[in-house]
Amino acid sequence: MTQVPHRDAQWVRAAYESFVGSAGSQEPDGIDPVVAASWRRSLRNGVDPDRPSAVAVAASDDLDDYRSDHPLAVAMPLVRDLVGGATGDDLVVAVSDDVGRLLWIEGRGPVRAAVDGVGFVEGAVWREESVGTNAPGTALATRRPVQVLGAEHFARPVQRLSCTAAPVHDAAGGIVGVLDLTGGSAAGSHVALALVRATVAMVERELAARAADRVHRADAEDPGSGLGMRAGAVERAPDVRLLGTPSLGGRRISLRHAEILLLLAEHPRGLGAEELAVLLHPGDLSLVAVRAEISRLRRAAEAVLDGPLLAGSRPYRLARVLRSDVDTVRARLRRGDVRGALAAYPEPLLRRSVAPGVERLREELEAEVREAVHACADASAVEQWTAREEGADDHAAWARLAELAPQGGPQAARAWAHLGVLDRRLS
Repeated sequence: MTQVPHRDAQWVRAAYESFVGSAGSQEPDGIDPVVAASWRRSLRNGVDPDRPSAVAVAASDDLDDYRSDHPLAVAMPLVRDLVGGATGDDLVVAVSDDVGRLLWIEGRGPVRAAVDGVGFVEGAVWREESVGTNAPGTALATRRPVQVLGAEHFARPVQRLSCTAAPVHDAAGGIVGVLDLTGGSAAGSHVALALVRATVAMVERELAARAADRVHRADAEDPGSGLGMRAGAVERAPDVRLLGTPSLGGRRISLRHAEILLLLAEHPRGLGAEELAVLLHPGDLSLVAVRAEISRLRRAAEAVLDGPLLAGSRPYRLARVLRSDVDTVRARLRRGDVRGALAAYPEPLLRRSVAPGVERLREELEAEVREAVHACADASAVEQWTAREEGADDHAAWARLAELAPQGGPQAARAWAHLGVLDRRLS
């Protein structure tokens, strides 16, 4: 039976003081696992529980320009309609970007004064690396909705507040920001969590609808303007999705079938059953099992494709060119569109696969993306990469961001701060 975590204020405070006082040697047993993991990260990052690192604050003119162009600007009227009634003397609503910079904070009264007093202000960067456990920062770190109640905050100056936050995704599945409610006990209630989740869902639908409208308008204006994934082709929706839930022709397929399609696409001359067996399994995979999977894949493809998928069996090879989302990423990298490539690359290639052939291709694709990020001159693209799991510890990318970002601004300040964290870890 799963143990229900303690959220009683006295219990949490005792566990917190024991954990911090022992420099992490005393495990915070019984605490919410998300919070406990965040405490460990905060300690490893060197956050001082009494004096968290000063957060960077953008100049007002720079912040106005930045947020007017931010993807979430168009959704703020919807946020105000859905959550505005909850703000007042007891709650503030905050919206950050994908790196933790607070773009909008709305509310009034004692709670607004309290959050101002701890530096939770527009333009400030609230991430675990600088201020420790907090709902917006921990939501970014975990990529999931989070509630942090009172003493669950790592920094003592923030422990009189509670907060609920959830990441907001764009139409491509990337995180574009975080929606947060902060205040007294009401901000840590089930009602607050339900309100945040419902609002995020509505915002994501609005972003997806606007993205679809842009595509339709572009197609209407110039149907042939897209650059293809292969020379001379028009970039269309991929036949095969391998960066996320695998699908063929819009229909979900098994991980094994996705692995086979990927390997055959990467070997257009074909692969024998023996070669497929070696590439598909780190141990021994019988040829009978390979042939059975191929047979099942043929039948699955017949339901979604017009014509045969495979040509021959000695070796097995594709009977047609299948466009994949991997092709989309590589095509955009070839034309120097790093930001577009990142949008098309929501997660590593078939991330659950342990097939040796897939693991090699996964590493190659990630290396291609990483090197393109390191070489590009687009600070927003580099920042987008560093906000992802693959880029969180990428020292070269953080150094590139520090080089490209306007010195004295929030991007540069956060980049230099994170470089300091990585250097301490390395040392």
